[in-house]
Amino acid sequence: MISLGRLEIFRAVVETGSFTTAAARIGQARAVVSFNVKQLEGDLGIPLFSRTTRRVVPTAAGERFYARCVDMLETARLAIEEARGEHADLTGTLRLTTTVEYGLTRIVPALQAFMCLHPALRIQIETHSLETDLVRERFDVAIRLGELSRLRDLGYKAVRLDTFEMRPVIAPDLLAASGRKRIDTLAALDDYPRLGHRRLEQVPAWDLKDSAGGSHAYRPAGEPCLLADNASILRAFALRGAGFALLPQWLVQDDLAKGRLLDALPDYRFPAQNVYALYPAAGQPPRKVRSWIDFVKAHLARSSASGSERSA
Repeated sequence: MISLGRLEIFRAVVETGSFTTAAARIGQARAVVSFNVKQLEGDLGIPLFSRTTRRVVPTAAGERFYARCVDMLETARLAIEEARGEHADLTGTLRLTTTVEYGLTRIVPALQAFMCLHPALRIQIETHSLETDLVRERFDVAIRLGELSRLRDLGYKAVRLDTFEMRPVIAPDLLAASGRKRIDTLAALDDYPRLGHRRLEQVPAWDLKDSAGGSHAYRPAGEPCLLADNASILRAFALRGAGFALLPQWLVQDDLAKGRLLDALPDYRFPAQNVYALYPAAGQPPRKVRSWIDFVKAHLARSSASGSERSA
């Protein structure tokens, strides 16, 4: 019978493309990795890899077996965690990924409180602006901002954690230099340099609501004077008066409260944006994932409520 340990070794070789790197990843000697792969190929009666001097590449059969192997290992992991009991303390490792800005501003406070409740659970967190393959990179949960339809296309299950507003912000000095005290129309906003976020540039038009409830389609004019994939970079340029930027409320609420930035369109509202927790779709999520998602959702709700009270 093929052991789960041998399947883990095979998976590591596929994902690293190297016996040496796989051995370092799983804490085994290279000879042990090579021996187990040869034994697995013998048990199956098929070659699983094409070996070159620089890289180990899975054969077509190896690719198909890898996909099944990942499913089997995930099923086994979930079964083991369930067998440990629903009432036991959370243990093991919870691997998370999110963006730098949302992680620092919203996730760190929640995660610190969660760690205090579950001291035996180890946390690994990585920040990525680009989408990650949760299964291949072995993440338990990704926290992402965006449209649910796009996120579902990635093949994950999603739980909505929070909503937030997007606000176009501008430095007071930049507004004053133009001779205006405020911007009243969408057309007037395009008189100022625009700082663009790479992901938001994919939105063809924004459905805005004015103070009377009327709908307006806003399409930014021209190209941005600066394009970035990091909202904190755009905030820094906006604070320096380089242009206006469309940024999440949670990132600029202190700047707005202290007058470092101004709402560039006070009479309009952009559509609410959502925050989701994503996890692999295969089977039920392990208890540590369910516990974290429930906790962070409640924490964000309390934080948003207290923020609303302070604003009022």
